[in-house]
Amino acid sequence: MTQTVLTRPRTLAELRETGWQSRSIKQELHDNFIAALKSGTDLFPGIIGFDDTVIPEINNAILARHDMLFLGEKGQAKSRLMRMMTRFLDEAVPYLDIPGCPVHEDPYYPITRIGREVIANSGEHDIPIAWWRRDDRYAERLAPGTKFADIIGEIDPAKIAGGTSMSAEEALHFGLIPRMHRGIFAMNELPDLDEQVQVGLFNILEERDVQIRGYPVTFDIDVLILFSANPSTYNRSGKVIPQLKDRIGSTVQTHYPRQRPLGIEIMRTEADVELDGEFPLLVPPFMDEIIEQMSIVARKSKYVDQHSGVSARFSIANYRTMIASARQRAIRLAESPAVPRISDLSHLHASSIGKLELDLMGTHQMSERQVIDALLAEAIKIVFEEYVDDYGLGEIADIFAKGVKIEVGDMLPSSAYADLLKRVPPVWEKAFEVNADEHAAVRASCVEFILAGLYVTDRISRNQRHGQITYEI
Repeated sequence: MTQTVLTRPRTLAELRETGWQSRSIKQELHDNFIAALKSGTDLFPGIIGFDDTVIPEINNAILARHDMLFLGEKGQAKSRLMRMMTRFLDEAVPYLDIPGCPVHEDPYYPITRIGREVIANSGEHDIPIAWWRRDDRYAERLAPGTKFADIIGEIDPAKIAGGTSMSAEEALHFGLIPRMHRGIFAMNELPDLDEQVQVGLFNILEERDVQIRGYPVTFDIDVLILFSANPSTYNRSGKVIPQLKDRIGSTVQTHYPRQRPLGIEIMRTEADVELDGEFPLLVPPFMDEIIEQMSIVARKSKYVDQHSGVSARFSIANYRTMIASARQRAIRLAESPAVPRISDLSHLHASSIGKLELDLMGTHQMSERQVIDALLAEAIKIVFEEYVDDYGLGEIADIFAKGVKIEVGDMLPSSAYADLLKRVPPVWEKAFEVNADEHAAVRASCVEFILAGLYVTDRISRNQRHGQITYEI
C-alpha cells in the first residue's frame, strides 16, 4: 500500500490507522510485479532483445520469490537488469525513525534490540515513522577487494574499548547487507569474492540471518540478494563454493544480440547521440551495420579471448567516435548534414583499445591495433558482400583496370568526390543505389564504402598515408 507524500503517517499509531500491512521484500516485489503484469506495463523499458529469452526467466524468478544470479559475459545488461528490480518496489515504505538505529526497521517487526525496546517502552503515538524511498532501497557492490566487514559487519574496537561486550549488538559495525534490511543487495562478479565472504552470504541465503565472527548475535535479515557473474569464472572449480551456488534460487542466462538489427538498435539507443540540432547527422545504413558487425566478428575472432566476451560498449563507443569524426568534418568544412564515411573509421583505435582482451595463448603476434584493423576489414567485407549480392557492385572494379585512381580522406570535402566522379563512367550511378540520396555527402560515403569493399575483397589495391587513402588497380 503506497501513501502519497502529503498523507504519509508520521507516527506508529497513524500508520496502524491506515491499515498498512507489513510484507517481506520478496512478497512486495511479487505483488507489485503481478500488478504491473496485469496492467500491461512495459516491465523492463529500454531492454532490447531479451523478450523471449531473459525476461521470462526474470519474471518467473520474481514470482517464485527467488534470489537471482545473472550469468553472462560483459556488456549484456546484467547490472542494468538488477537495478531495474526497484521498479517493483513500493514508492516508499515506513520505518522506525530511531536515532542510532543502523537499519530501516519494519515498524511492526523490528529486528534490533534498540528497535524492540522502543516498541516495548513507548506509546504508539510517540513512536516516529519515516519513509524509505524506492531508489534508496538498492545497494550494489563489486566483488574484488570486498571484505567480510564491508557487507556483513565487524566488531567495533572502539566500542569494545569502551566496555561493550563482544556479544552485544552495540559492539557491532553493520555492513551493507544488514543496512539493506527490507531492500535489495546486488553483488557484481561473484566469483571474485573472497571465500570467507561467500560463506557469510551462504548463511544469509540459508538462514536469512547474520552472524558476526561467530559471536551469538544474529539478525533476521529480510533482503533480496542478486548476483552477477561471467560463465567462464563462475563455472570454474573452486571459484564459488558449492553451498552458495546451491542456495541461489534462479540463474538467469543473458546473451549478446542474436540478430544484427537488434544490436544496431541497442547501439543507437545506448549511444544516445543527437542527430538533429545545429550540426545534423545522416548515417547510411551500411555504416551502422559495419560498426555492429565489428562486434559480431570480434565475438568469434581467434585473436580475442572469448572467455572475456566483447561488450556492447565496444559498438557504442565506436559508433560515437564515428559520429564525432563525421561531425567534426562537417563543422570544419561547413557541410550539412554530416555523413559518416569509411575514412572516419580510421579513428576507431581510440575507442576500441582496452575493450578487447586478446587471446595471448594463440600463436599470433598481432598488436591490439592490428587486431582492430583486422576486425574492421572483416566487418566491411561481410557487409559489402551482402550489398554486392543485391546491387552487383563488382562491375565497378573494372573502372580501376583503366588506371583510375581515387583519393579519399576524413577531411576531404564531399564536393571533391563529385568532381572525381565526373571523370568516371556512369556505372558508378549503380553504386548510389545502396543509399538512394542525391546529397553530395551521402554519395561520398557510398563511394568510400564501395572502394573499401573492393579493397577488402582483393579487387583493387590501397595506399594509406597521413590520413589520405588512395585506391587503384
